[in-house]
Amino acid sequence: MKIITTIKEIREALKKERKKSKTIGFIPTMGCLHEGHLALMRRARKDCDVVVVSIFVNPTQFGPSEDFEAYPRDLKKDAEMAEEVGVDYIFAPAIKEMYPRECLTYVNIGKITEVLCGAHRPSHFRGVATVVSKLFNIVQPNFAYFGEKDYQQLMVIKRMAEDLNLDIRIVGILTVREEDGLAMSSRNKYLNPKERKAALVLSKSLKLAERMVKNGEKNLKTVKEAMTKLIEKEPLVDLEYLAICDSISLKDLLEIKGKVLVALAAKVGKTRLIDNIILEGD
Repeated sequence: MKIITTIKEIREALKKERKKSKTIGFIPTMGCLHEGHLALMRRARKDCDVVVVSIFVNPTQFGPSEDFEAYPRDLKKDAEMAEEVGVDYIFAPAIKEMYPRECLTYVNIGKITEVLCGAHRPSHFRGVATVVSKLFNIVQPNFAYFGEKDYQQLMVIKRMAEDLNLDIRIVGILTVREEDGLAMSSRNKYLNPKERKAALVLSKSLKLAERMVKNGEKNLKTVKEAMTKLIEKEPLVDLEYLAICDSISLKDLLEIKGKVLVALAAKVGKTRLIDNIILEGD
């Protein structure tokens, strides 16, 4: 496995791979790798000849009061984990390599970035779409892999690829969870033991929604009220939003019908966590 830090070098390396007609699978990350990331890499290893992982904590997707400076970084550990699952290249650029001067060009995606997390983090998805677009142009992959834990991000990237006619297949991978149900996230490291236990109420509330729908409940208000009541019993958890919406457009629904997304965000202590589940109504 090679660790490459410059755009020029990664382009040259992958140009040689493409000349051999090799397919390239790409996983963009901000590092602090966990089993969720590794699942993406294993899938890419299965699908593609060459696997590339980027590790870049992107400043343009963090708001002014968010955790950019505190975000955990450990390239050595990340590289060891990536190598174990068969990654061929890590692209780990510095900020000045990706943004050598003031960025004047951004990728803005409307509507689906204005709800859920986008309503609470106004510039977040502009930063995500811009950096992923830059990385796609640098790596030029055939396939790119994203976790469904960040479901809105996955939909944003899929829409960007479609709207901009990018010749890249965007592949979503199911959320990877801890044994007790907590969705794996790099930010879980911020949680102290009490907060870690309290955070379980998020996945429990999603399971509650799943049970209610399977038992025939169609009233969204009833489902949301039951979930909210469960979450509010946990004093360390402050619910930011809870939405039940169309799984593609992310528009709010009036009733549970077909494929629906149940998504939430909450502060557990000072740590913001997100989670979701896809449900099938009648």
